[in-house]
Amino acid sequence: MIKVICVGKIKEDYLKEAILDYTKRINKYHKLEIVQVNDSDMDKEALLIMKHIDSKDYVITLEIDGKSVTSIQLSEMIDKLFITNSNITFVIGGSDGLSDIVKKRSNYALSFSKLTFPHQLFRVILLEQIYRAFKIINNESYHK
Repeated sequence: MIKVICVGKIKEDYLKEAILDYTKRINKYHKLEIVQVNDSDMDKEALLIMKHIDSKDYVITLEIDGKSVTSIQLSEMIDKLFITNSNITFVIGGSDGLSDIVKKRSNYALSFSKLTFPHQLFRVILLEQIYRAFKIINNESYHK
């Protein structure tokens, strides 16, 4: 299973529609669960996030100072991780980022860019890249 833990609720309908669309697309390849936790201070967010992380999960935190990869590298990573891990959990922090508690639990810190994105929009970006990864893994046209 792929789990995406996110801080905050999506307010804009166009983002909700995009998330629903990519969720349906991803579910054709692999079970996807999206978990939303409430906005709060970083310490409270960390406790809420950690409640949804199982000890066996491979955790990928989205961090501005994480490692950058290409879409092909991300697809290879996901494909290899599922050989030895039944759950891959991605964590998107809130507007203040992620606490050290969550970062220490992370198995891999991933950065999509040195740019800062709104966390609501970033959820769509992450889901699109997960979908792209499955298309690449399955040698299907989409990725260019």
